[in-house]
Amino acid sequence: MQLNDSSAIVTGGASGLGAATARALAAQGAEVFALDLPAAIAGAPAVDGVTLVAADVTDPAQVRAAVQTAGAGAALRTVVNCAGIAPSARILGRSGVHDPALFDTVVRVNLLGTFLVMSAAAEVIAQQTPDAQGQRGVVVNTASIAAYDGQVGQVAYAASKSAVVGMTLPAARDLASHGIRVCTIAPGIVDTPMLATVSDEYRANLAASVPFPQRLCDPIEYAQLVTMIVAHDYLNGETIRMDGALRMGPR
Repeated sequence: MQLNDSSAIVTGGASGLGAATARALAAQGAEVFALDLPAAIAGAPAVDGVTLVAADVTDPAQVRAAVQTAGAGAALRTVVNCAGIAPSARILGRSGVHDPALFDTVVRVNLLGTFLVMSAAAEVIAQQTPDAQGQRGVVVNTASIAAYDGQVGQVAYAASKSAVVGMTLPAARDLASHGIRVCTIAPGIVDTPMLATVSDEYRANLAASVPFPQRLCDPIEYAQLVTMIVAHDYLNGETIRMDGALRMGPR
């Protein structure tokens, strides 16, 4: 599928994986709408071809409004869901039982947010003119290797990302008749703002745990994989691990 003269939505688009993906899609000719919370957008730099849109992915009305904005110009064909949070808490920790509200928040952002954007965007993409192969668009969701190797304190995060993996194949099957592909990327340890607060020693230890290449993943590499999925018309219903062969230990 070609990105030129089309529009794309990227959630969590003001920083990290989302910002790198927005830049990569814009560089290939897409008109990109980067959705994020107002506070995140306030500090984001301007990028040619990328329009920042304030939206909470857990709010159906805000999601639908943002999707309509993205679909008002060039044909909407690409959606990349990067928005996510990863707070840590054990089921039973020193401060007591895992807060149900925290668990609910993680699931709402990581899973419900992904579903809301995918479903609202699919409704618009399904109205586009198909290409010669009958293809109208592609959705790329973001899971994590925590979906398979969840560590201590990741029960909410791992549950939400496992659900994103589990949603991939049925979503691809649901949307196949509309010419929409669905794939998921499960990244390993990526050098995003989530890691900005940890020490250099801790970062070095994380990098050393990766078999090869023995370093943290660059968000640009995630963006490269997104563009590969968009271009590869036969990739559908698949979750791709991008982790340097890392398998996480329990802690």
